[in-house]
Formats: sequence, C-alpha cells, structure tokens
Amino acid sequence: MQNITELLRLPSPAPRPQPIAFQGDALWIGAWGTQRLYAIDPQKWTVREEAPVPGKPFGMTVIGDELRVLIAIDDDDRYIYRFVPGHGIKTEGRIPCPDLTGSHLAYDGDTLFVSQNANRRILALDAKGNEVREIPLERRPLGMTIADGCFYLLTGNDENDDVEFTRVDARGTTPVVSALATVPFDARALAYDGARFWTNHRDNNEIVAFSYPT
Repeated sequence: MQNITELLRLPSPAPRPQPIAFQGDALWIGAWGTQRLYAIDPQKWTVREEAPVPGKPFGMTVIGDELRVLIAIDDDDRYIYRFVPGHGIKTEGRIPCPDLTGSHLAYDGDTLFVSQNANRRILALDAKGNEVREIPLERRPLGMTIADGCFYLLTGNDENDDVEFTRVDARGTTPVVSALATVPFDARALAYDGARFWTNHRDNNEIVAFSYPT
C-alpha cells in the first residue's frame, strides 16, 4: 500500500492542533495548546476569527452555518457543543457523548456521527445524543469525515500508531472497509474541502493537505 501524497504542509496557528473542519471557504482548527478555535483563510493562511472553548477540543464538524465541537471537560468527560461563527460557543443544550466518551464528529446532512477510539466504533446519534446505530471498526479511529456518501477515516493500531487512511462504506447492512493508503506520520483528525483531505501533524504543530493514490 502506498503512502498518501502530501500537497501542503503549513504551520498551525496555535500549538497542538486537533479537530479540523471546512465551512465554506474557511478552514476551522481547534488547538489543545490554547483551548481555542481558529478560522483560517486557506489561500492566504491567515486567521479570520478565533474564540475560546470550555475545554480540550477533540472533534468538529459543520452543520449548516454552525459547527459542532466535541470537547473534553473536567475529568475528560466528553460533550458536544454548538459553536456559531461570530458568536462563539453555546453552553446551553450541550449533548453528552454516549458513555461520556468520543473523539471525532462527522455529519452527512441528516445525522450526526461520533467515533469512539477505545471502543473502535462509529455511532449515529439522534437529536438528543442517543445512539441509533453502531458501525464497528477493526482499528482505532484517529480522524473522521464524510465524502461522497462514505466515511473516510484515519485509523491506528492499539497504540494509535501505524496510521492508515481508510474508507468505510456503511450505506448497506454490512459496512465495506477499504484501506486506501498509509500515513507516514502521527496524523490526527480529518476534513475534506471537496478536492483535498486535511489533517494535523499535532506534535509538529503543522496542518497537512493530502490526496491518496487511486
């Protein structure tokens, strides 16, 4: 299996970037080092907006004009918050993750999904955060997005190493898993801008855009 093809490698606006998502022409990044979100212009690589969040941001996805952000609070309990660009985080109505654990978020236009690393699964949630479907995984999810009706994941072994770029087609009763490429660094989180995939080399404080061999 071939490596992904790096297209860009750029400095993060803040230390230890983790969640990543595209909203229109803005690339949103969440940073562990500052516990803030940053909207980046991907053409100029300048920060358009930044805002604090009430904990360590793990996952993020776009729902219409808003973001949903998965945040670790206090003793690492995980909750999903609304974030409205220009207005900030909304603490009312936060949704607890199932078993108060989760890492990454994705949205397909109808359903919100959360991945759970140690449990090796993706859960579909209803509006109250209740589990309505489970999609089991063979490897630990390290990043997740949805493109062309399929999940695209970064996956790792039991130590979250040996990272692979993986597609999961869960439109049928039995998910079809395809390993697409290897990732030669400790990538975390995943987003898609319609042409390129984006991830973080968190420990290097870098944002990476890539494609994969077809």
